[in-house]
Amino acid sequence: MKAKIITSEVEYDKALTRLEKIFDSNPKSKEGEEAELLALLIEDYEDREYPIESPDPIVAIRIRMEEMELKQKDLVGVIGSKGIVSEVLNRKRKLTVNMIRNLSDKLKIASAVLIQEYKLNR
Repeated sequence: MKAKIITSEVEYDKALTRLEKIFDSNPKSKEGEEAELLALLIEDYEDREYPIESPDPIVAIRIRMEEMELKQKDLVGVIGSKGIVSEVLNRKRKLTVNMIRNLSDKLKIASAVLIQEYKLNR
């Protein structure tokens, strides 16, 4: 296989088909090395052509709360009082820098996700 950047859907489909055939090859064999390279080229193409955007901050918080089996009351003290937690999660109040720091630490959400702009419900 001649290695090159994937630039079209046709090339992408061919790369996927080839990877499917050699996927289980011994990693130290030529086909195994080819599979590793193809996986990287496919990932690069997908990142360029099908970017996945981060969820908005409130969606990210709610997803992580669900994953960690947390309730709103578990964020009291992290975000603020019970009322402030409710206002933030219901999009009536914006996150502050301190809230973002605390949420990033407690929920392990990248601050880059939490600082994104989002609309309030008024």
